Amino acid sequence: MALNDDIIDKLIEGYQKPEDLIGENGLLKQLTKRLIERAMKAELTHQLGYEKHDPQGRGSGNSRNGKSRKNLKGDFGEIEIEVPRDREGQFEPKIVPKHQRRFDGFDDKILSMYARGMTTREIQGHLQEIYGVEVSPSLISEVTDGVWEEVQTWQSRPLERVYAIVYLDALFVKMRHEGRVENRAVYVAIGIALDGRKEVLGLWTGDTEGSKFWLVVITELKNRGVEDILIACVDGLKGFPEAIEAVYPQAQVQLCIVHLVRNSLKFVGFRERKAVAKDLKAIYSAPTAEAAEQELRLFSEKWGKTHGAIEGLWRRHWGRVVPFFAFPLEIRKIIYTTNAVESLNMSLRKITKMRASFPSEQAALKLLYLALKNVSAKWESTQHWGAALNQFTLLWEDRIRAARS
Repeated sequence: MALNDDIIDKLIEGYQKPEDLIGENGLLKQLTKRLIERAMKAELTHQLGYEKHDPQGRGSGNSRNGKSRKNLKGDFGEIEIEVPRDREGQFEPKIVPKHQRRFDGFDDKILSMYARGMTTREIQGHLQEIYGVEVSPSLISEVTDGVWEEVQTWQSRPLERVYAIVYLDALFVKMRHEGRVENRAVYVAIGIALDGRKEVLGLWTGDTEGSKFWLVVITELKNRGVEDILIACVDGLKGFPEAIEAVYPQAQVQLCIVHLVRNSLKFVGFRERKAVAKDLKAIYSAPTAEAAEQELRLFSEKWGKTHGAIEGLWRRHWGRVVPFFAFPLEIRKIIYTTNAVESLNMSLRKITKMRASFPSEQAALKLLYLALKNVSAKWESTQHWGAALNQFTLLWEDRIRAARS
């Protein structure tokens, strides 16, 4: 609907300062109230089939029956509106449905702030300061609790039949569990499908990492439709190979190079970090396993006296590093250039650090789910995926063809 200048000029007649338009009792708030009330009157007229005081309504079987009041929260602040009623109680307003106390989009603002790690008190203060709306802690809890059903649906949704690579990573979050606050691991699985699309497959929490825990995770992926995983890239190995081989015996378990390098640099001071990282790159970028072994020996000769723990770390995990060198360059880049994984984990850790602890496991998972939705919405298809897929097809053509049939 078009608004001509005459209407605008009439509305702002007497305007002197911004508060006249957007203040507590400004024009925009008054206009919102009047428009909503007029729209509901029009809806009731349409439902009854006659205008107010129209003789046509006599004996129609239903008629107007006064008004009721309720407060409505929204971007405009908080306003009291009058809702028309009919005698038979059949009138259901569309613009502001029965029992609705918040205007469309208001809950989304609460969830957006919650997803960015803001506490209930911070959300209260923000809404009061920006919109002039007083919101109770119970209302915020009601809105965020509504996400849990969405989380459960997402966690049980069907998945692709085959994933070229599945990354499994973990972050530790303080949450209340069985009556006490403790550090619990939250495991995140990210899959790259055969079309190069990345998606978060699920979230799981556990207090210990072992074969039984990993078997539960892998079995759940199987039950949700994942028939095959070509490469499983993990940040730790405790219990994982046994679990994945029990469910996906053909999958190649590969230690994540990014995590191995990151764990190595924990032993290094700031001044030497750049030089050590450069020499570690010479290891994982070597053309063959033999060449990588030679680079590891050179690394030991140079840094062994001061950073022997790094060589020990690589030696202990060498059996799960070596398969990496059998892959063509295109696949190697996909494995160790895990920008999506790193970006997601960085965002999740940033948000969880804003909370001292979570009152429950459910509260932690709600926040992490909303946060990863924000991050993954910006993901694009994996770079150079065409070349990588050609190599995957050469290596595992039968398995890929079986999954697509």
